[in-house]
Amino acid sequence: MAIVENGMLQELHIERIDAEGMVGNIYKGKVVRVLPGMQAAFVEIGLERTAFLHARDAKPMLIMGDSENDRNQSSQDSLEGNNEKPINELVREGQEILVQVVKDPLGSKGARLTTEISIPSRHLVYLPHSRIVGISQRITDESTREVLRSIIETIKQQNECPGGYIARTSAETTQESELQQDMMVLCRLWEKASEKEKTSRAPALIYEDLPLALRALRDFVRDSVSKVLIDSTETYDKVRALAGDLTPDAVHIIEHYPGERPIFDLYSVEDEIERALHRSVPLKSGGHLVIDQTEAMTTIDVNTGGFVGKKNLEETVFKTNLEAARAVARQLRLRNLGGIIIIDFIDMQVKSHQNQVLGALERGLARDSTKNNMTEMSTLGLVEITRKRTRESLGHQLMEDCPVCDGRGALKTAHTICNEIFREILREARQYEEASTYMVIASQDVIDRLLDEESANLADLQEFIGAPIHLQVEATYFQENYDIVLT
Repeated sequence: MAIVENGMLQELHIERIDAEGMVGNIYKGKVVRVLPGMQAAFVEIGLERTAFLHARDAKPMLIMGDSENDRNQSSQDSLEGNNEKPINELVREGQEILVQVVKDPLGSKGARLTTEISIPSRHLVYLPHSRIVGISQRITDESTREVLRSIIETIKQQNECPGGYIARTSAETTQESELQQDMMVLCRLWEKASEKEKTSRAPALIYEDLPLALRALRDFVRDSVSKVLIDSTETYDKVRALAGDLTPDAVHIIEHYPGERPIFDLYSVEDEIERALHRSVPLKSGGHLVIDQTEAMTTIDVNTGGFVGKKNLEETVFKTNLEAARAVARQLRLRNLGGIIIIDFIDMQVKSHQNQVLGALERGLARDSTKNNMTEMSTLGLVEITRKRTRESLGHQLMEDCPVCDGRGALKTAHTICNEIFREILREARQYEEASTYMVIASQDVIDRLLDEESANLADLQEFIGAPIHLQVEATYFQENYDIVLT
């Protein structure tokens, strides 16, 4: 699913049949291990790897086995922020608990869990184990927030819908009847999930979030969206059917695309995806970004490149940084980069220039639906951003480590490999003195170097070990691959 704004790809969401996202799914899990030293527990929910539950995500009011009075008291403690208990007081090995996935398995890490269940709809988020009524932070007008809070409280009382609710951004412009409809749907969903929980044995899937196409309709279709194009007839029918109940005001913008040309080609999405997999991101001015994703963090370096400016160095640096700030905000969304991100802007001497660059970056990040935080620029020109990571980055989803270089991004030179071969032959000669000949099987580049630049060294080695060394090219070998055969 691609989000295109002003002709430019902004976000890409990928879900494959054999690896569907699990964020939002609710499971009845079984605690298999409690680690007080890490303040965490591992929970079996039926996946390949056990999932991870940290103490701060384990709310006391949601732990199964508590009495009703204990749950009520724990709920009150949670509302007052008094639920910071050690993990061994919250769960025990063998205990069954209801959990929700908040982060998909990433690399070698299992899924991240919480016991604070939430189920989203078009305009509301339902919190079945809470009593709060909250309003999205993106709704800034205080009077609007109070009106919404009052409306939701009234609907709760009239329809006897227990639990807590958070009004999403779209609720700001919606009708009271739509909020009521959303609330009733959420209550029915939770009733079904609760019944399934009572009759299931852990580990078991209790509630599954919508597939990508329907989730996109629920989470991304807003008044600012002018068109939703779907190239699959089957998916189009499903989305239209759901839209009638979930977003009736958006039915008219959902269209089926029957064209022969692939829809991603039509909007240059494929080209943008290909560019998003490269380290370097060119800027229109002639400068460029260099993005490196590591296990600990992602670093983004800003370079002027071929941009020389017209007036002076400070102006050149300022314009490059300003363009880079807008590009960085887009790349974070497009590549779905999460965790710690460090941006190395080119040093600016003028304070007003620094403020303008930070302002441009902040405005770009404000359009990101994923939660993020930004720090002030350091004396070294570094800006730190933290962005919530709930799924794999685009690069990790579409690419894998290179089998030639083992993910290092670089190969040993042919010269280095030749030296390794010489050392290996010496080791073999000392270990197997009875060998009469040696056969070196390697790539074309390595054999060429042995016959040319290293020919004198090769001759000296043959004389030293007292045995001939034959060379053979193996076309299927990469530069670092070689074998030494003794006969």
